Amino acid sequence: MMIEASSPAKAILFGEHSVVYGEPAIAVALDRRISIKVTQSSESRVDGGRLSMRRHRYVRWALGNLWDGPPLDIRTRSYIPSASGLGSSAALSCSVAAALRRLKGDNIIEHAAGDAFDIEYNVQGGASPTDTSCSSHGGGVLVDINKGEDHLWSLSKGERTWHVHDIEPPEMTIVVGYTRKPSVTPIQVKKVRGFYDRSGFARETVKEMGVLAMDALKAIKNGDIVRIGELMNKNHSLLSILGVSCRELQSLVDASSPHSYGSKLTGAGGGGSMIALTDEPDKVAESIKKRGGVPYIVNVSMVGTETHGSEMTIS
Repeated sequence: MMIEASSPAKAILFGEHSVVYGEPAIAVALDRRISIKVTQSSESRVDGGRLSMRRHRYVRWALGNLWDGPPLDIRTRSYIPSASGLGSSAALSCSVAAALRRLKGDNIIEHAAGDAFDIEYNVQGGASPTDTSCSSHGGGVLVDINKGEDHLWSLSKGERTWHVHDIEPPEMTIVVGYTRKPSVTPIQVKKVRGFYDRSGFARETVKEMGVLAMDALKAIKNGDIVRIGELMNKNHSLLSILGVSCRELQSLVDASSPHSYGSKLTGAGGGGSMIALTDEPDKVAESIKKRGGVPYIVNVSMVGTETHGSEMTIS
């Protein structure tokens, strides 16, 4: 018995942080992936070692809460830097969730997306389904509290329900600039929460990000790359106001700007990565490298989570 699963990285184009407060967010899957192989074992292991409370939090939670079968050996292979703002934990969660579903004879991606959201939400102490839904589905997604056209699925936590929609992004070349500084999502989410709770200005900024995301949706549907870039720049400024940019991110954003339609941090911030929308990827990559960042030239991946292998009967 062996199951293979893989899921893509993601980049949030618009709406990170504000989506937690009910504003829309737009994300696209990227053509860098995490893959796993799952086999039955005498004890549960990850990459040849016993489950670690610190290193294997997402797998531990999944096996402890979503699996009631025999012990499993999980081998991982990643082309996504960890703590980079590119959704490595989401891609891992999606792959593990889909593999466990496949083992139980359930190949419905919507179910695996819900499981992956549960994994991230519980391990991180809170999350929106943006990352896991984008990684599960591939292509582009709009996450909103309002249900609209091209609806895929809905996910709820407490009193909040998010509706996930399919969007068709135009052909885009994106350069990722990884700062080499880890982005710790819970820390950044907590920082924004404190600012949001005590400041009307922060709440207005979050609402403005929501309006901007819906403007961006129109530009995406029209294939207006120039407008998308302009709105990315504005989104970065709003995220800076919320306090989630940093010197390293700003340096890479500034370096990429002369050769980009737009650039911004992506993900939780405080480190991690920025993205630049460009038709001069080599020049952007070189500029990022000169500033000490690690560049990755990527494209949107239309392929979400995939699984291969055979189901098993759980005794």
